[in-house]
Amino acid sequence: MAKQLTVFMENRPGRVNSVCDILEEQGLNIWAFTIQDRGDFGLMKLIVDKPDRAQLALADRGFACALKDVLAIIAPDKPGNLDRLTSALLEKHVNIKDMYGFVSPNDRQGLCFMEFENPDAVDIAELVAQYDFRVLSNEELYEL
Repeated sequence: MAKQLTVFMENRPGRVNSVCDILEEQGLNIWAFTIQDRGDFGLMKLIVDKPDRAQLALADRGFACALKDVLAIIAPDKPGNLDRLTSALLEKHVNIKDMYGFVSPNDRQGLCFMEFENPDAVDIAELVAQYDFRVLSNEELYEL
């Protein structure tokens, strides 16, 4: 399962840059990110090439951060694929708590990172495979 690094930070100029500086100093690569405004504070969610190392580097510099498991789901870039994916999950009453993604310009594959409220209710990998999606293993994700 993929590891998402969530960084809690004050919502003020320079905080996102500080996170990026620390990761760059450590030679770590950011593959995906999203930033959420929470008023005076915010959340930066990242997928990085070495999540454990990134968490330690940021914690050592005073950032409150945590790693959490998320699923990395990949599929060919085709119109309607996100609708198909969310419809399949809805049919099994799986609630999506968090989700973000991108399309790789090199191979036109869509990759999304998902967190579910009730993932044990259904075998997600088996479900998405029925719709030509695939859950990436850690090895596959970190070798991209």
